[in-house]
Amino acid sequence: MLTPHVSRRCALAGVLPGVMAAALLGACAVGPDFSRPAAPAVHAYTHEPLAATAVTADSKTQHFTPGAAVPFDWWRLFGSAQLDASVDEALAHNPTLEASEASLRESQDNLRAGYGVFFPQIDAQAEAVRERTSPVANGLTGQGTVFNLITASGTISYALDVFGGKRRTVEGLQAQADYQRYLTKAAYVTLTANVVNTTIAQAAYAAEIRATEQLIGLENQQLEITEAQVRAGTSAYASVLSVRSLIATNQASLAPLRQKFSEADHLLATLEGVFPSEASLPEIDLSSLSLPKDLPVSLPSELVRQRPDILSAEAQLHVASASIGVATAAMFPSISLSGTYGAGGRSFGNLSTDSFRFWSIGPSVTIPLFQGGSLWYGRKAAIDAYQQSLANYRQTVLAAFEQVADALKALEYDAQALEAQAEAQRDAVGALSLLQASYRAGTVGYLDVLVADVQLHQTTIAYLQAVAQRHQDTVALFVALGGGWWNGQDEASGGQRP
Repeated sequence: MLTPHVSRRCALAGVLPGVMAAALLGACAVGPDFSRPAAPAVHAYTHEPLAATAVTADSKTQHFTPGAAVPFDWWRLFGSAQLDASVDEALAHNPTLEASEASLRESQDNLRAGYGVFFPQIDAQAEAVRERTSPVANGLTGQGTVFNLITASGTISYALDVFGGKRRTVEGLQAQADYQRYLTKAAYVTLTANVVNTTIAQAAYAAEIRATEQLIGLENQQLEITEAQVRAGTSAYASVLSVRSLIATNQASLAPLRQKFSEADHLLATLEGVFPSEASLPEIDLSSLSLPKDLPVSLPSELVRQRPDILSAEAQLHVASASIGVATAAMFPSISLSGTYGAGGRSFGNLSTDSFRFWSIGPSVTIPLFQGGSLWYGRKAAIDAYQQSLANYRQTVLAAFEQVADALKALEYDAQALEAQAEAQRDAVGALSLLQASYRAGTVGYLDVLVADVQLHQTTIAYLQAVAQRHQDTVALFVALGGGWWNGQDEASGGQRP
């Protein structure tokens, strides 16, 4: 683990004078050398072990496989070609992802520009002016003269990176490029998760709308029966009013469901980079989405090397570390070599004459003697910024482990809740069928049918919500483990795993 104290690779810094010191210090770089934080020494995500390596609900089983690889295209495990197409469309046209990729290219170009400090700087100057001298300005008497002055020269300079300030600067640019790279990966993971989660939610809303409409149709049939019984004198008119009230209540519940469905539709269009009015999105049935059966559970020691938010926090820590070196190097002398060669005269013909040529060559040293404490406190501020980045890194790691623990426990509880909801729905369907038959036979009152009707509606909606929740918590697990981006084709072909 990096400490904020200054470490030097060469103990002779500041001891040997002149050129000898510069030669010996050529490989030195003041400031701390960055080392990656060690992985947390924990072996599990939750305080209590998982109840089982597999969870089953509604005849669907999910298996947890410790150490298994997280697929980079995990959304394909849901078995929907339409969902796959939506994700591909979002990855190709989402503006947020495009902006992140542009920022990555910017940081990479800044890094390439930063490497220029390691090369000599060569400049050429040319100047042609017409001047009038003023002897009085120099304490002389006489008339001023008017003449032409033409100058052409070239300058080459090279800054000796004796104390490594420039190397630390480039190191910081490299870390900044890494930071932006991991932000781009985080945007990729977030985008895919948002598309899948929104698709699941939209499918769940559509299923709830259909279930409510079916229930309203069933209640309309019951209304016809009740009206017939009222006409026959076997039932009170209050029963008709009760059925109508229930139908109106269920119809009122359709409006917010349809609103949520529309909002999900608009969000999907936005994620795919198109206007909602121009989107042509497929409707995916909730029952057509397969529940992923085999779920990877990365080892805790691997999590900090694959989650892009942790890696971006690590890159920020590296930037802060390099900044300490830059601030430390600013407290030491800076040495540069420069040379100038040129010619000047009153006409272009003079430029080729030896007597009009000039040149200079030599080193220059700038030694910071007194800066009012700005350099000292600038270094202390850099150390404070490093401590802040270190605390932010630790918090990011803690939050990541929390998310994995939440996802694992959620899948366990989702299975329990879904199994209970499935059983409740089966019982509600059976109870309503029996009571409807008894009501037609005149052996029970309609109040009993109304109670069973409402119960079926509630259990159906709760069942659909439980199914959607289990799917979305499965998505949450893949995202909490990092999204598998390092197993992608682009990483396998050109990139390296961090």
